[in-house]
Amino acid sequence: MPGFELFSDLERKEVNDVLDNGVLMRYGFDGMRKGHWKAKELEAELAQTFASKHVQLVSSGTAAVSVALAAAGIGAGDEVIMPTFTFVASFEAIMMLGAIPVLVDIDDTLTLDPKAVEAAITPKTKAVMVVQMCGSMGDMEALQTICKSHNLVFLEDACQAIGGTYNGKPLGSIADLGCFSFDFVKTITCGEGGAVVTNNKDFYINADHYSDHGHDHIGQDRGAETHPFLGYNFRISELHAAVGLAQVRRLPEFIALQKRNYNVLKNAIARVPGVSFRRVPKGGEESYAFLNFFLPDLDSVQKVVAAFKEGGVDACWNYYQNNWHYIKEWHHLKEQKSLFPISQEVKEGLKYLDTKTFDQSDAYIGRNISCLIKLSWTEEEVAERAEKMAKIIRATL
Repeated sequence: MPGFELFSDLERKEVNDVLDNGVLMRYGFDGMRKGHWKAKELEAELAQTFASKHVQLVSSGTAAVSVALAAAGIGAGDEVIMPTFTFVASFEAIMMLGAIPVLVDIDDTLTLDPKAVEAAITPKTKAVMVVQMCGSMGDMEALQTICKSHNLVFLEDACQAIGGTYNGKPLGSIADLGCFSFDFVKTITCGEGGAVVTNNKDFYINADHYSDHGHDHIGQDRGAETHPFLGYNFRISELHAAVGLAQVRRLPEFIALQKRNYNVLKNAIARVPGVSFRRVPKGGEESYAFLNFFLPDLDSVQKVVAAFKEGGVDACWNYYQNNWHYIKEWHHLKEQKSLFPISQEVKEGLKYLDTKTFDQSDAYIGRNISCLIKLSWTEEEVAERAEKMAKIIRATL
């Protein structure tokens, strides 16, 4: 991760196809295309990759979450349970629909704690969104059982976990709806792009229409299409889809490299006293996009991260004070800073953030170091990095 590290003639060929026919839009202009429909081809490839019946490409991972929620009928005043550790896009997508993000603690999987989810359910709860952060999953069976027993929509954000599996199923294909991001720093990239995957035909039709101004996409003439309901523009372009088409066909290659590099690093630091690793639920296999490990306390983590930086070990972070990924620094959410007025219902729904503490999440995030696994490392480079990381941790603890 990320796929841009290994761009090749495969990506160039797909992009040149689009440039040669001149049609950059995914819909219409049939006569000019010379048979090229990159977005449609990519959707078919993704459906096979994710073992899902339906795939709708969109413009980003954030758009994927918004479209997925809208497709399931989530909107004004509805509560959506989500984790404290994710990307800001999670609550942005919820709030864009007028819904209320309800943040709950994570556990040692670094994803939703099922007990915290159960405790947060109210009559307004309509959906639970698990975010497969840093390449691995939550307790999917437990979360799915909770959603079924309370008749809640189960949404899976697998934007950072493409290539991971749970009980043999691709991450993103397990919940009612799955979301993916193909932005510039994901394991496979379109530059910008995302996808909604589902086995529910109604959700798919809703996503297909909603992401293109409500167009029903029936008939050959785009100008004659009708609008069964309101929609917006979350379309992907043919150029972006072309890059993704080449990349998704290379996913097995990318995952194999990630796994090789991940295992070299993990095996090296596993021998260091005081190091432990995030829990991967039984039946799960990570995408190996990140190596996540725990140290005894926040002070140890901060010292090791600083020593990594000084020693030339890049791309290793602690998220405790990260304003993109952890609740502690989301002041714009807590203070409801918005360019447009937030509804009174949402304001009231967010008041819990004035006093709510997340001690359990703090404990896990505070002790965690997350290291990006790069595809471009040679075997010699990753071996040298592993030795250096183990030496620094041992010397610092």
